[in-house]
Amino acid sequence: MTRSRSLPPRLLGARFRGFSLLPLAISFVVLVCLSLLAIQLWMTWRAREVQLNEAGRESANLAQSVAQHAYDTIKEADTVLVGLVERVQTDGVSDPELARMHKLLVTRVAELRQLHGIFIYARDGSWLVNSQQTLLSNLNNSDRDYFNYHRTHADRGPYVGPPVRSKSTGHWIVTVSRRINMPDGSFGGVALATIDMNYFRLFYERFSIGKKGAIFIANGNGILLLRRPFDESLLGRDLSQFPLFHDYLPKSPVGTAVIKSRVDGVTRINSYRRVEEYPLVVSAALSQDEVLAAWCVDAVMQNAVGGVLVLLIAFIGYRVVRQIDLRVKSEAGLVEARNELEMINETLARLANQDGLTGLANRRHFDQSLLAEFSRAQREDSSLGLVLIDVDFFKQYNDIYGHVAGDECLRKIGKVVGYSMRRPGDLAARYGGEEMVVLLPGTDMQGALAVAEGVRQAVQSLGIEHSGNPLGVVTASVGVAAFMPMHRENLPVELVELADRALYKAKASGRNQVCYESSDKSAEQAATAFAFR
Repeated sequence: MTRSRSLPPRLLGARFRGFSLLPLAISFVVLVCLSLLAIQLWMTWRAREVQLNEAGRESANLAQSVAQHAYDTIKEADTVLVGLVERVQTDGVSDPELARMHKLLVTRVAELRQLHGIFIYARDGSWLVNSQQTLLSNLNNSDRDYFNYHRTHADRGPYVGPPVRSKSTGHWIVTVSRRINMPDGSFGGVALATIDMNYFRLFYERFSIGKKGAIFIANGNGILLLRRPFDESLLGRDLSQFPLFHDYLPKSPVGTAVIKSRVDGVTRINSYRRVEEYPLVVSAALSQDEVLAAWCVDAVMQNAVGGVLVLLIAFIGYRVVRQIDLRVKSEAGLVEARNELEMINETLARLANQDGLTGLANRRHFDQSLLAEFSRAQREDSSLGLVLIDVDFFKQYNDIYGHVAGDECLRKIGKVVGYSMRRPGDLAARYGGEEMVVLLPGTDMQGALAVAEGVRQAVQSLGIEHSGNPLGVVTASVGVAAFMPMHRENLPVELVELADRALYKAKASGRNQVCYESSDKSAEQAATAFAFR
């Protein structure tokens, strides 16, 4: 501008004749306003998607909890039935035996609070024995669905029938039953466990699902066993032609979908899953309207405020746009970019030192820490311990259960290994593949062995199923090394090599054990004392 003012008036008139900044300023303001409106709308829509995704995760977690509760409840009842069926088929139903079984059944029902009762029926439906204090013998259950099912099906597995009212108490119950066979394999009766429906209702009422949320459990045929909100008229309703059973479950046993209910017309974010081992389906659903209620209020408020701001900017921009200081705007943009860059650099620095799968430190971070702690141990004449962990038969685990299950297995083991860090200086890291390490500054061989044994036991205690492992669960072999590094005599790689040799020794000795290697005689003596203690 200063340079322009220094030009002669004649040249200024020739240069700027017929050119006006007003149209350009108006165009700029309009463009800014439209961009702000577009960004506001995009952010509003993005917030909606985030809200729906969070609701989907919440409903999936809720469905998992409901499924686990259903599985545990049915499993406990079915375990009792398995023992009863075997006892009846082996010992018979003589009067002395029935008397003993009656005492056992009374005890079992008292121990398992979800059980309403346990019953054994003869092949004609008459009552042989049950868990009631006073035995009733004048009733017959041959008309029940579960009785007819076992009479016409040779399947020996559990059967979860539709909800019924108990003939003895009148309460609504869920039935779990198993077939009893005669010695020749023919139908000999039914063993039945009944679960009080209130047990499920009380559990479901603990969850906060809003006024229009829903939880239900149905058997494998789509017969509704229980639903929250509770409606007695819906019990036993056939849901097999509903979208969940007809369209979604055939494609995947677990999932989340937005479905409009045929029961009450409410559109819900519905997470469903089949229960493993038992013919059950559970669903947990949150009302889409309730999930988006807060978003709707925020969207109206934000868009209203955004609209006012756009109008204000347009008004002010039209008046003062020619006086905008481009240099100030550029500096502000540079400051913002610098701050964002610093945040990005901090994030990248954090991610660069973390393993994305297990959440432990990565190999790079471990190598840096090993060099630093090794130098410190040399300066302070202290011991440095290293624990090297390798998951046994992990290739077979991936081949049997798939890499997704393998990744989940490593996450769980990573948490266990992470718990072994008890001091600020300890470091747990993923060394590579299925190998993990724990660096223990200031720890001698005896202390490192204690940590290693704790990790080995904790991995086995996870109880992760592994049919390729002779023990049937996932285990780990652990190699331990520890010594006091001498200046100019030892290198950090020696500690890793010792631990690796110890790990090889553990693998060669049968796996699922802790072995050690040390170049220090006193350390070996301490480790031997630990091993024989």
